[in-house]
Order: sequence, then structure tokens, then C-alpha cells
Amino acid sequence: MSQTELRATAGLAGVYGLRMFGLFIILPVFAFYAEHLPGGNNYLLIGIALGAYGLTQAILQIPMGWLSDRIGRKPVIYLGLILFAVGSFIAAAAGDIYWVIFGRIIQGAGAISAAIMALAADLTREEHRTKAMAIIGMTIGTVFALSLILAPILNQWIGVPGIFTMTGLLALAAIFVVKKLIPDPQISRFHSDTEASADSFGSVLSNTQLLRLNYGIFALHATLMALWLQVPLTLREAGMAVESHWQVYLPVLFFSMLLIIPVIIYGEKKAKLKQVFVAAIALLLCGQIALAVTTETILGTVFALLVFFAAFNLLEASLPSLISKIAPVGAKGTAIGVYSSTQFLGAFVGAAIGGYLMEHHGGLILYAFCSTLLVIWLILAYTMKPPAAVRSKMYHVHEMDTNKSQQLSQQLAKLSGVREALVLGQERVAYLKVDMIGFDEENVNKLLEDREEEANGISQ
Repeated sequence: MSQTELRATAGLAGVYGLRMFGLFIILPVFAFYAEHLPGGNNYLLIGIALGAYGLTQAILQIPMGWLSDRIGRKPVIYLGLILFAVGSFIAAAAGDIYWVIFGRIIQGAGAISAAIMALAADLTREEHRTKAMAIIGMTIGTVFALSLILAPILNQWIGVPGIFTMTGLLALAAIFVVKKLIPDPQISRFHSDTEASADSFGSVLSNTQLLRLNYGIFALHATLMALWLQVPLTLREAGMAVESHWQVYLPVLFFSMLLIIPVIIYGEKKAKLKQVFVAAIALLLCGQIALAVTTETILGTVFALLVFFAAFNLLEASLPSLISKIAPVGAKGTAIGVYSSTQFLGAFVGAAIGGYLMEHHGGLILYAFCSTLLVIWLILAYTMKPPAAVRSKMYHVHEMDTNKSQQLSQQLAKLSGVREALVLGQERVAYLKVDMIGFDEENVNKLLEDREEEANGISQ
């Protein structure tokens, strides 16, 4: 990657990470803060406050991406960061639970995920775009872990209102980062690999394999959000002070990440992704059951959380890879957009229904609800088709009309190791799905070079 690409990727990863930090940071401590708010003795309202950002995020994420195609990436990102900051300040000044809910709704309205991904695509060459997206994805995972560890400490120092204020100020600082540190794209165009297309919704929403994965991310984040209504209270009731909860979260997250690395490598190298995927869902279900039956001791809860987060992190890393392998080659951006929106919807539904169940039926019924979601997912995953051992590749091509794009697509598809090929001349990119073993990239490069020379000869 060039220096410009590295700077753009690092800057966008930082902006995305700061925003997600503001959403994640209150999860382990909000239930304790809400106890002292008017209306905060109702778990349903606590759940809605926790998950409210997910509802507006799910609704607005794809439309905000489309808006960035019309008015530019940076203006949409500025707007989203301002909305997030306003929502944070509203939540910080809230005098009751209802104003916190309103603030969280405004936070979620700053849905800049799609615009950030589109800007990253504008600022990176095709051969480096996957790296840029991977860096942004890893940043989100790192921020999630840091937020869980830092939340109890920050809560002790500045309280939840202070945390909301801090995240609002960070969002405003991120505007400066976008303006001063992230380059302006020379050309901004639609990218099928990162943006949702209205023309592709039919193929994505009718693909039963993708629907199974969408249900999976919905269930995964619904379960995660419901967990934060019960686990912090369980640790407190077991005798652990709130400010010490990081001593549980730190080793759990560290060792859970350590455990999944060899499993991910094994699944990719041995083409055992489905087996690893199904086993991870089963392990997640075991972790959920363990959380339900080990509520009386800290060590039991720590063990259950380790099992849960090992499975959670493995699934969180595997699902985007499976989406890329299964999605139609020209509809990857749409598939990811639907997947991300479903993820945020799951966060809202899990928190809201979890709050209702906690309020009226207690923690055991909450765990039963989450376990039911996971059993359904386990059945859907077990009966899905094993994903092909493929990877996605992108190549730059010269601009060409539809007929020449189709001809080049057909020529690329005939090459050894190429499963699918789609050339989009207006986007100046060729999308390929290729075999993990047996693909010869030299053949693709030679064909594209020959077509480039032909095009240059004709133009001269």
C-alpha cells in the first residue's frame, strides 16, 4: 500500500473505531447507572436504551451510503459524526431514562459505516482494498475489547454521563481527523464490493444461504446485547465491585482471542469452514447455558464468559468471510450492507426483548430466549451448503462499454481456477471468485495486460 493508502486506511479505521467505542463503552456499566435514573428501575426501558442506537443504525446505514454517492463521502461522515456527538451530549445531560433513549436514537442516526467503507474504496487501489477493509474490521474488534475493559474504570472516574460526554467530544475530534488527515478522493464512484445497489437486493434477499448468515448475525448480536442486562449484575451479586469487573473482562477477552487464531487458520487451510462454523455455534450455545447455571460464583461466570466469547469472536470473524464466499460476485457490497443492517437490528431486538424478559420473568427466561435463538441458528447452519473454498480478487481494468465488459468477463471465467468473473467497465474493475488452490494469477494478469494494450492501441 502507498503512503496515501496507509494514511487513509489508518485514519478511517480510527474514525470508525472512535464511533464504535462510543456505542460499546456503556454496555458493561449502563444497568448500574440506570438504577439511579427516574424510570431506570424498569429493565424494558434499560434494554431499549442499550439497543436504541441499533434501530436507527439499521434503518439509516444503507440510505446514508446512497446519500454519500450524491453529495460526497466526507459531508455524510461529518453529518453522522455531528449527530453522534449531539446524541452523546443529550444522553450525558439526561435527567431520566427516556432522554437517554432519545440520545441513543440520535447516536445511531449518525450511521456512517457505509460512507466510511465507500471512502476507503475511493482511496485504495483494487489490489489493496481487501487489506484496507480488514484493517478497519480488526479495529472494530480491538475497540470492542478495549471498551469492555475500560468501561468499569472510566465509570469509577467520570461516571456514565462523563463517558457520554467524552464520546461526544471524541466524535467532534474525529471530524478534524477526517478533514485534515484523510485525503480527498480524486475520483468518487460507486463500488459494488463495498456499497449496496438497489438492483442487487433481489438476488441477495432470495439467496437462502445468505439469509441463514443474516439470521446468524442477528442472533449473535441479539444474544450479545441481552447478555449485558444480566452478566454485570451477576458479577456484582457474586461479590465483585463494579470497578473491578475489568479484571474479569480482560483475561476473558485476551484468552478467547488467543484460542480462536489456530481454529481460523485450520478452517481456511483445510477447507473446513462449515465444520468450524457449526462447532462455534454449538460452543456459543454451551456458553449461554453455562452462564445460566453458574450465576452464584465468579469463577463459574468467568469460565462461562470465556466459552461464550471464544465462540463469539470466532463467529464474528467467520461470518464476513462466509458472506464474501457465498454472495454473487457483483453483489458483495449489497450482501454486506444487508448483513450489517441485520446485525444492528439484532442488537436492538436482543436488548429490547431481553429487557422485557428481565422485567417480567427474570434472568433464566432471558437465557432461555437467547438459547432458543442459538438452537435455531445451529439447525440453519447445520443444514446449509458447505461454502466453496474460494477467495475474492479485484483487478483494475480500463473503462469500457457493456459489450466489451461482458466479453472480458467470459474470457476471465474460462481461465483455470476462476469460479466467477464480472467486469464492470464503468467502475473500471474486474471482480473474480477464484479457487483457494489451483488458481494461477499470472494468467489473469496476462489477459488483462493484453486487453489494456489493445485498448491503448485503438485509442492511439
